[in-house]
Amino acid sequence: MRTTIGALTESTRHTLLRIDGRVLHITLNRPQVLNALHPPAHFELAEVFDAFAGDSDLWIAVVRGAGNRSFCTGTDLKVRAEQGRDEYPPSGFAGLTRRFDLDKPVVAAVNGLALGGGLEIALACDLIVTAEHAKFGFPEPRVGLAAMGGGVHRLVRQLPDKVAMGLLLTGRQLSAQEALAYGLVNEVVPGERLDDAVQVWVEDMLACAPLALRATKQVARRNLDFPTLAAAIRGDYPAAERMLESEDAVEGPRAFAEKRAPVWRGR
Repeated sequence: MRTTIGALTESTRHTLLRIDGRVLHITLNRPQVLNALHPPAHFELAEVFDAFAGDSDLWIAVVRGAGNRSFCTGTDLKVRAEQGRDEYPPSGFAGLTRRFDLDKPVVAAVNGLALGGGLEIALACDLIVTAEHAKFGFPEPRVGLAAMGGGVHRLVRQLPDKVAMGLLLTGRQLSAQEALAYGLVNEVVPGERLDDAVQVWVEDMLACAPLALRATKQVARRNLDFPTLAAAIRGDYPAAERMLESEDAVEGPRAFAEKRAPVWRGR
């Protein structure tokens, strides 16, 4: 039987979960190690994202780190040194970086350091809103490793080549303002305003039909798998078909014609 978010909110050990209407707030809760993650946390988060994906009442997820110093500093290296290896669920670092079938929007609220796997988590999200004191980088080469959870692949797609390679081959870090200038994040705000800024983005998305958001995300992500623009446009996008057949596709134009706010049902 599928685990529900309601059940998980009472049982998670390494994450804090809070439901606010249609939004699931996920807090990486290992502040004693700057929210670095170890295998139990990865598998717990995989279960959380599985439950989020399967819950039709939840439309958006927001990921943040506990405290105000760190979003996530990647792998807990002390645990790795003890075990001699990393262990991840099939859905990747934090149960997210190799999850390619999640069409619901995910927002990263970066409240501090986003290093190594922490940056991989942020890059796997659809929007990144960050506090102005945040730092971004892949320090893995400095400890004999590489960002193989998807970070190398995503960074060279999301930044200019020389900028990406400069970060990857040195372990240097970007400031929040530099990340904004390169288009890596959506907004930079003072730390005390981070939650408010994230809420504005969330409310703007909640004003949209949830199935329209899912269709948009699926098309935007999958279209890059096709060799040409023409092939991408002719591609198969099940979420778009579901959107067009939904009650919300009828409600949107009707609400516009009646000059009222639409009431989205996600079906």
